[in-house]
Amino acid sequence: MSDRPLKLALVGATGAVGRAVLEDLEAREVPVAELRLFASERSKDELVEFRGDELEVEVLSDRSFRGCDAALLAAGEEVSRRWAPRAWAEGCPSVDLSGAFRDDPAVPLVVAEVNPEGLAGASSRGIVASPGAPSVALALALAPLHRAAGLVRLVVTELHPASGAGRAGVRQLEREVTSLLGGEEPDPSDLSHRMGFNLVPQVGAFGAGGRTIEESRREPELRRILQAPGLRVTSTAVRVPVFYGDGLVVNLTTERPLGAERAREVLRAAPAVKVVDAPAERVYPMPMLAVNDDAVLVGRLRDDPSAPHALDLVAVADNLRRGAAGNAVRIAEALARRVSAS
Repeated sequence: MSDRPLKLALVGATGAVGRAVLEDLEAREVPVAELRLFASERSKDELVEFRGDELEVEVLSDRSFRGCDAALLAAGEEVSRRWAPRAWAEGCPSVDLSGAFRDDPAVPLVVAEVNPEGLAGASSRGIVASPGAPSVALALALAPLHRAAGLVRLVVTELHPASGAGRAGVRQLEREVTSLLGGEEPDPSDLSHRMGFNLVPQVGAFGAGGRTIEESRREPELRRILQAPGLRVTSTAVRVPVFYGDGLVVNLTTERPLGAERAREVLRAAPAVKVVDAPAERVYPMPMLAVNDDAVLVGRLRDDPSAPHALDLVAVADNLRRGAAGNAVRIAEALARRVSAS
């Protein structure tokens, strides 16, 4: 596999995920020969700093992807559906972060460290979907346990930060906290309810059976990524007043005995996972510890005596840096090199 510098296109460069992509490229020193930045008309000609240079933001047009090794699409589902096929027509494969293709069985759904073999399925349409940030974190944390003992069932409480709603979510939480600390009621929320000093048990629109779309995606995404077609998953997603970092409270059942101590050993040997688990010393995963970390932090591992082969754990991950941008960039690196080698 060649390590030649890549020519990349980033669509949605001025959004929260787009900024996180730039940070990941810089922090991991990904070799980049050329980086083209695209956003909406209102961001046209804006300058974005990258590795000491100021790059001009452009608006997408014909030939925008010509000569690029890969495109990262982080500008919403409508943009992805329109431009991913056009990028492939110009010879440029795409990594979609918007969710536009996550439910499409013909499009590979990939977590780079867990199921990279899925990239082979990109050859027909030139698109790879990056899962939702909670699915990325869960897959990284649970894949080693699945290999060791076979996952049967997951019960997950997902704690979503304000940044999961984009830059608007971060700004909203900032305004609300400022108002509340000043003794004033904040302006009406752009989301379903106030986030500041509150918990909102809704992330995304509601769908069939009373689940949100976000919740309903967790089972099929994890089944595909972990290659566990019989895995049963139920989740509840809650918006919490934290700026960055997904929190995941997991109860899991395995096919074969595992136990908390063995699970710790397995996770300590796993890539992209850090075991942070010394509760007696008040050491455990917290969102503030995960910000700008490339690993998923896992702790509070303990046996669940209420069911056979059951464990409880807590995992946290930077939803933008690790869950969204980091996975997409790793996919783009592997995808570009796979295409160039074919």
